[in-house]
Amino acid sequence: MATKALPELSAIDLFCGAGGLSLGLKSAGVHVAAGVDLDPACEYPFEKNIKAPFLLQDVSTLTGADLADLWPKGAKRLLAGCAPCQPFSSHRRGADTSEELGWGLLHHFSRIVAESKPDFVTMENVTRLKSMTVFSAFTAQLRAMDYAVDYETVFGPDFGLPQNRRRLVLVASRHGVVRVPLRAKRQAKHPTVRATIQNLPKLQNGEVDPTDPLHAARRLTPINLARMKASKPGGTWRDWPDELLAPCHRKESGASFQSFYGRMEWDAPSPTITTQSYNFGTGRFGHPEQDRSLTLRESAMLQGFPRSYRFNAPDSPPTKSSVGRLIGNAVPPAFGKAIGETFMDKLEHNIRTLS
Repeated sequence: MATKALPELSAIDLFCGAGGLSLGLKSAGVHVAAGVDLDPACEYPFEKNIKAPFLLQDVSTLTGADLADLWPKGAKRLLAGCAPCQPFSSHRRGADTSEELGWGLLHHFSRIVAESKPDFVTMENVTRLKSMTVFSAFTAQLRAMDYAVDYETVFGPDFGLPQNRRRLVLVASRHGVVRVPLRAKRQAKHPTVRATIQNLPKLQNGEVDPTDPLHAARRLTPINLARMKASKPGGTWRDWPDELLAPCHRKESGASFQSFYGRMEWDAPSPTITTQSYNFGTGRFGHPEQDRSLTLRESAMLQGFPRSYRFNAPDSPPTKSSVGRLIGNAVPPAFGKAIGETFMDKLEHNIRTLS
C-alpha cells in the first residue's frame, strides 16, 4: 500500500512580533498563513521576511471566525500564541500583576483555541509562568478540549542558539501525544558569540556601519567608555578602579548588579538578549573586545536571526528602542524550527501508522 502524502501544516502566529517563531516554523516546512499583533512596528519585518499577511489587531477582539478563512482548506492547523511576557517576568518578582494585561492574554488565547479548534497549539514564554495559577488554568482548559499537553523549560544553546536563554515551551495536540523537543536534531556543540558576530565590521564607540544601519554602536558617555575599557570579558564591575564605580555598586546591595556594565565572552554563549541589549548599563552587553556596546544587528544575530533579516523599511530609519523591543521580545527562530519539526514528525508518524 502506498504511503499517503503528508498533509500541509499551516500556522497562524498570534503575538507574532517581528516573526522569529514564524521564521523557525517556515524553516521546518510549516506554512505560515498569517501573523497577528497589536504593534504596528511588527508589520514591515513580518511581511518582508515571512512573506505572509500581517493583521494589525488586538487579540482580545479576535475570534475563531476571523481565523477560519486564513488557514488553507484541507491543511492541518497550528495556532501559536506567544503572549508578551512582562507580567510574568522574574524582573518583576513580588509585584502584584494579577490585574495586568498579560493575564487576560492567556485567557483570550484559550478562548480563540476553543473557537477555532486547531489541530495543534504551541506557546513560548518565561519560565516563571510555569508556577503561576493562570498557566495551570490554561493547561487544564486545553486538556478539557481534548488536547494532549506537554511543556518543558528549554535552553537556547541546546538548539544552536548562541545565547543562555531559558524559556517555557508548551505543545498541545488533538492527534496524539507530542513532546516538547529538548534539543535540536542536529546540534553538535553549543555555539558561541565569536562564531556568531566576529565577522561583522569592527566599529568604534558611536560609529555606524554605512552598509547596515542596524550595525551602529551607541555612543557611550565618557564615564561609561572608561568603564568599558576597564571591563574584562566575563568580568564584573569589581574589576574597575574605585573612581569608576556607579552609586549602586557602592551600596551593600551592589552584589546583585554583577552583570551590569559587563563584557560578553567570545568563546561562550551570550547572556539573555533583552529589549535593551544595545545599552551597556542594563546587562553584560559590552562587546568582547571592541570598546562599545552591542549593536542591534549583533543582538538580532545572537537572538538567532540571519544577518539579512530586515526590521525596518528603507525609508524609515531604525530607532534603538523600537527595534530593540522587536529583537528582545522575539521568539528565537531556533525554538520555532524545533517546535515545527516536532509537529511535522507527528503528522508523518500518524500517516505511517495509518498506511
